[in-house]
Amino acid sequence: MAITGETTIHLNNVSVYYSNKLAVKDVTLPIRKQKITAFIGPSGCGKSTVLRCLNRMNDLVQGARVDGEIIYRDQNLYARNVDPVEVRRRIGMVFQKPNPFPKSIYDNVAYGPRLLGVTRKNQLDEIVERSLRGAALWDEVAGDLKKSGLALSGGQQQRLCIARSIAVEPDVILMDEPCSALDPIATQRIEQLMREELKDYTIVIVTHNMQQAQRASDYTAFYSIRKEAESGGVERRWGVLVEFAETEKLFNSPESGETADYIAGRFG
Repeated sequence: MAITGETTIHLNNVSVYYSNKLAVKDVTLPIRKQKITAFIGPSGCGKSTVLRCLNRMNDLVQGARVDGEIIYRDQNLYARNVDPVEVRRRIGMVFQKPNPFPKSIYDNVAYGPRLLGVTRKNQLDEIVERSLRGAALWDEVAGDLKKSGLALSGGQQQRLCIARSIAVEPDVILMDEPCSALDPIATQRIEQLMREELKDYTIVIVTHNMQQAQRASDYTAFYSIRKEAESGGVERRWGVLVEFAETEKLFNSPESGETADYIAGRFG
């Protein structure tokens, strides 16, 4: 599909291997600037694997290898001269389970800026307030910033993790099933946050919840699984990108019958 508008990240024929075992094959996909892109598909289809490629988190997995190109602002993220730490500063990540540090709310948010050399208290104060406001958490915690981040509710902890991510002023935010451990009210709050407060960021979200993809995203990529029998009756499985389109189009008039079956619950 031709995608109009500026692209922040472009994947060109990306395949991922774990110890020479193919995990996902030949993904080509544009990620549009300041839009929300959802990755959906069955378990094991490679959507989280692709997400982790976007900020080189797979570098931390022994035996992982990424083939193809991931271009971020005209730079191949896997070029030899690219610092993966800088990649992860510019392309932040929020994980499935809220993971605040065992520190105060203030210190959770100030952690990244301090690593980047920010030491002046008034500057840190400004960053902490701006980030907590950006994560729609400031009004709830402003009077209690010394409180442990671990003492917050699950939904508040996830918003604290979002505040921690945006404190270092990333360009892109990756979210790997950020609402799967949250109740419906907290989930609604995160979705509202993505649509309203984080509208100036490029966001990529992995979700098993198709209704969430419909509600929250501008574009959706549907991944599925391919299987092949090998000698000895062993089955080889890998993920593929089946279809990518504007979310409304993908859910209402998908081009692939496989996409239509998955959306209708006929997968498997």
